[in-house]
Amino acid sequence: MEFYNREEELKLLNETRILSGKSAMMTVITGRRRIGKTTLAIKASEGYPTLYFFVARKSEVLLCREFIEEIEMKLKIKVLGEFNSFAKLFEYLMIQAQNQPFTLIIDEFQEFSHINGSVFSDIQNLWDRNKAKSALNLVLSGSVYSMMKKIFENEKEPLFGRANERINLKPFNVNVIRNILTENVPHISKEDILAFYILTGGVAKYVELFTDKGEFTLKQMLGEIFRENSLLIDEGKNILIEEFGKDYTIYFSILSLMASSKTSRTEIESVLLKDIGGYLDRLENEYRIIRSIKPVFSKPGGRIQKYTIEDNFLAFWFRFIYKYRSSVEIGNFKYVQHIVERDFITYSGVFLEKYFREKLALSGEYTQLGCYWERGNRNELDIVALDDIHNKALIAEVKMNKKKFRPNLLKDNAQNLISKLNGYEIGFKSLSIEDI
Repeated sequence: MEFYNREEELKLLNETRILSGKSAMMTVITGRRRIGKTTLAIKASEGYPTLYFFVARKSEVLLCREFIEEIEMKLKIKVLGEFNSFAKLFEYLMIQAQNQPFTLIIDEFQEFSHINGSVFSDIQNLWDRNKAKSALNLVLSGSVYSMMKKIFENEKEPLFGRANERINLKPFNVNVIRNILTENVPHISKEDILAFYILTGGVAKYVELFTDKGEFTLKQMLGEIFRENSLLIDEGKNILIEEFGKDYTIYFSILSLMASSKTSRTEIESVLLKDIGGYLDRLENEYRIIRSIKPVFSKPGGRIQKYTIEDNFLAFWFRFIYKYRSSVEIGNFKYVQHIVERDFITYSGVFLEKYFREKLALSGEYTQLGCYWERGNRNELDIVALDDIHNKALIAEVKMNKKKFRPNLLKDNAQNLISKLNGYEIGFKSLSIEDI
């Protein structure tokens, strides 16, 4: 698959590389696994001397030997002496960069915490002493969000405040997804665009997987997911177990319930019979996996809120793969695929709403964008978009089938909200899959 999007990130990385010619620069790239961090870093360094170090969980001595091979091959120099610690090797590279500018990409940087936790303080010490006279362009990438956040944003950590730039790489947005699809399948159906959005969530690796195999219909994509040796069957487990550690079972239970439409704390606690306040806080603020949603105009500190899994693919994984893991584990993929095909239209509804909210956000026309409901889930409104500059409001209902739209019911449900929009020009709209 060709390289899509990321123009702003490439521009920032190129500007940072140029600045590193005067004084060493450090850039941190975070983002979930498969999002394209490595591809981005390597793309930005094309045509320039670049070292790529992947930090695997193995002996520090073995890692150093692998890194020395990379140095000798890419920089065309002979590394003399023995380097049994990364600190010594990093010092060597910072000194080498005084005469030979280059980019050093260290991938899965957080893994040093499992190999030698003192590496972070060693790097901080060497960086502070050598950066002014070194032309090193240092790019540090990591997939375990909570650990990368701790390393670079916790003021008690040695590398706090050292990064010159930070990039939190996001999935492709709905406009990019649509462009990729129409380039590959000019006459793709609206239903398959939505299915592609749901199953990939704009994650670069999943987009690449389906695109390279020419799998663009729902049936083709589900066939790729539900087969022996599928890359995606264990994906949720592979991505999240390291984040959650030994408490992963309770986190997985919470996420599974959320994916099955138990979106309030009360609903989840009624099933688990456990106080989950701390878990929800960590899922939202430490791991960035869920997001709390409050009605437009809700009071600060108000208790009316719901939770949603931010990542489309993870929501799908918990709803269908984790939930039916007994069938998956015995290889009964056809059974699980049948369940997905049976329930997919109903399941798609909330993602169609999400699709349109993202599309409206990208238009740049609105200052607030959300949804609305009242206690007891009464008077629900799918989309409320406000332009506070020009005092305009859009209230929209989203239906898979446009024929089910009831304009009078939408206006009735909106009466209490309208009373809070004094002076606003209010428009009502129905959105369906035909409007993708």
